[in-house]
Amino acid sequence: MNFGGAVKRVVASGALCCTAALCLLGAPVTPAHAEADGDPAQRILRDGFEQGDFARDGGLFYKNNPEQRSGRVIFGKTAPYSGSGALTLIAMPSCLPHAVACSERAEVWERPEVLAPYDSTVWYGFTLRLDDPLPQDDRRYVIAQWKREIIPGAAGDYSPFLALRLYRGRLGVTVETDRIPSYPIGGSERPAGCLPGEALVLDRPHTRQTRALVAMESGATRENYPGYFNACAPGIRVTAHADLPTAQQGWIDFVIRSQPGPDGDGLIEVVADGVPIVTVQGHIGHSGPGLDHNQYFKMGPYRAPAPLPWSISFDDFRRGPRCSDVIRIGQCPPEPQASKAIGKLPLSTSSDPRTGKEP
Repeated sequence: MNFGGAVKRVVASGALCCTAALCLLGAPVTPAHAEADGDPAQRILRDGFEQGDFARDGGLFYKNNPEQRSGRVIFGKTAPYSGSGALTLIAMPSCLPHAVACSERAEVWERPEVLAPYDSTVWYGFTLRLDDPLPQDDRRYVIAQWKREIIPGAAGDYSPFLALRLYRGRLGVTVETDRIPSYPIGGSERPAGCLPGEALVLDRPHTRQTRALVAMESGATRENYPGYFNACAPGIRVTAHADLPTAQQGWIDFVIRSQPGPDGDGLIEVVADGVPIVTVQGHIGHSGPGLDHNQYFKMGPYRAPAPLPWSISFDDFRRGPRCSDVIRIGQCPPEPQASKAIGKLPLSTSSDPRTGKEP
């Protein structure tokens, strides 16, 4: 999408669509094929964005909150991945200069009535295209994320347990968990780097969390990603199969397994364009006071304040309890052999300093 001469058209069209979508928050619609007393994790959801609105049985809506009110939602028919329609979400500059803790978003959420329990396995599929201009800076850019519900009013700032992000114009996948032992690269325990299978992580003591960078873009190296990923965590096991496609390639079809396990039994699978990218096992997600019982997914641009619009297009959303419910290209990853969860060890007693700016 070229913003050079099209901003006015996008804003005008988006305002109409966004207004209709925002109304959905106050009047949730139960999916047509869902049983009111059934297990939400067993529901199969699909939305191809063909009808100029969210599908009744697709389980998605545009949430009306202050950070999202400047966002744009466009149901368009220009170059969709499949079918005749696609959804474009645009985060617009809206934060005041020097505003503290201000973010800009245009995210589509799962409806409350379809949210799956946190201990469930849920498979997701969707296609996305990162529209021009593609951000190249060091700000926070999140494309899609999976989180645990928080009880209203509870204290705490929990990051997504799984996120698809943009780093300096390159794709990356992160997982996050409650803080676990990690060892700085170059320190006494990991003088030459991480051991095979260990996750490359950022230790976040102030938020009591650990974030791992588990997949990078094709052609990239660690130096292309932030230097604050500078430690190794044996409590998160990473099996790399291939690199992510490049952010500039156009439409990418993702299939992702969401199975958080903060006690060490988590499992994430990422498949892109039919190619297995990464398997992540171990400590994934959060537990503790103030956290509720469900996981939830949202997709769309979320960023720190920036001067230009940021646009992402989506198509062919699907969700189900099995990989076979959502796979379109290639084959499903094999089910892993049952293994013992990685138990929590005492936090590292290493005194090696950590360097690098935290996000």
